[in-house]
Amino acid sequence: MKSQQILLIPFLFIFLRIAPVSAQIPQVPAQLEFADLTVKITPQAQREIQLDVDAQYRNPTYFKVKQDRINLYMPIVERELRSQGVPEDLKYLVIQESGLIADAVSTSNAVGFWQFKQGTAEEVGLRVDAQVDERKNIATASRGAAVYLKKHNNALNNWMTALVSYQMGLGGAKAYFGNQYSGKKVIEVDRNTHWYFKKYLAHKIAYENQFGTFVSNQKLVEMTVQGPVSMATLSKRFGVSEEHLKEFNKWAGNGKVPSGTFTVFFIKEGNLPIEPAVIKSEDKPKKSQTSTAPAKNSPAYKQANSYPRISGNTTKANQPNQITVNELDGVLAAKTTTPSKFADEIGVKEKKFLRLNDMENGERIETGKYYYTEKKKSSAEVETHIVLPGETLWSISQKYGIRLASLKSKNRIRKDADLKAGMVLNLREPRKRGEEIPVVPVNQPIPQNKTAVVSVESTPVETKPNTMNEPVKEAQPNRVTHTVAQGETLFAISRKYGVSVENLKSWNNIGSQNIISIGQKLVIFKP
Repeated sequence: MKSQQILLIPFLFIFLRIAPVSAQIPQVPAQLEFADLTVKITPQAQREIQLDVDAQYRNPTYFKVKQDRINLYMPIVERELRSQGVPEDLKYLVIQESGLIADAVSTSNAVGFWQFKQGTAEEVGLRVDAQVDERKNIATASRGAAVYLKKHNNALNNWMTALVSYQMGLGGAKAYFGNQYSGKKVIEVDRNTHWYFKKYLAHKIAYENQFGTFVSNQKLVEMTVQGPVSMATLSKRFGVSEEHLKEFNKWAGNGKVPSGTFTVFFIKEGNLPIEPAVIKSEDKPKKSQTSTAPAKNSPAYKQANSYPRISGNTTKANQPNQITVNELDGVLAAKTTTPSKFADEIGVKEKKFLRLNDMENGERIETGKYYYTEKKKSSAEVETHIVLPGETLWSISQKYGIRLASLKSKNRIRKDADLKAGMVLNLREPRKRGEEIPVVPVNQPIPQNKTAVVSVESTPVETKPNTMNEPVKEAQPNRVTHTVAQGETLFAISRKYGVSVENLKSWNNIGSQNIISIGQKLVIFKP
């Protein structure tokens, strides 16, 4: 059993005066649901688990503090589990592992929210060095835990044994359980059931009805920043103390965000949402950074280059199990080679690799391209894609992690010869039978209800109705260009022009992370 240091975060005591802990301690039932399993608990095991449940409630003050952390951090944990296809029920494991203490350290030198040792952390794509320790970052650590659990469940075919493998490793779980639980959907917990799973059940029962029981106007905010930048600088930008930022960002070594793009966490009071923005580096821009061609400022170009979305240990992107590509396991090709050699290098059978990437025999692996080692999705994160010159159906499917057959089916298009630059392809919803694919010139905006825009010109727009009568010009909102200044957010820009944040994102093909950068030109349709 891991010993953990307990840290009472001072910023969370605001919750303690809001509501008392319920005096009613949950009782262990004879049966409950866990992940996709039905768990039946014998009377003896019920009594054993109940002792652990009671222990969680024994110290009211500590229970409140832990409950406050749960209310702050759990939405992020749930999101990361969902992103990897892991049942949200596994979220109680983080409470069991660390009590949601960022810098908890066990006697075996496991660190952080999910108690990773350094080697295991690096295996699931977490960065651990003198500058950054992502084990202490609630989002990246939860993502790493989800990757770990998902991989083990794929091998064990049972979420109960996969959960126990978190404590004893995959090899240990295979040796301990064998195949007796593989594919099994009903589990009986008795005196001989592994202690780690019974302890997990105690945490699930103790806390599953406690989420959101405190009402507060505080929330944990995530802001994307571009380092290097000091916490002192960020504290002025966000309106919180430097100590506060250091407390909630213990992943940043020496209290400074290093070079690169990172997410900073802090508590924000009030009901108005904060629109995340990219806070730029304190470094002076290099000449090479300002010498960009005008074409590269267009939203169409930026959309094409915002995918695929890469996360994980990008320093080892050409090795398996290090990065995700559009939230799927993937790998970067370090050299041009054959699928056979490449599949062998990354430990995947050639036929499976070709199938996962919608490739045919004889095709080449190209240097600098990303390939999937996990089945692609049936739809993408964004709704549409504007076809750029030189793109193929396959390259678009790889860009967004959508299966080639699904892309073709949604748009009722079968071959590359039918593609035209400017086509607006659906990536989520199937196109209706008989519906033509819109084609947009590169200097004209696509319809406002779409998710991409390809124009930055400041001129009025005229549209023509699709009728047999003489076209009639209709007045449209003026289209203007706004250049993002330092410190501006989507929320602030939307208020300046009297438009909604959602429209602003839609016109400029801004993804769910709401990232904008200084100097970026945004298209705005003024009402």
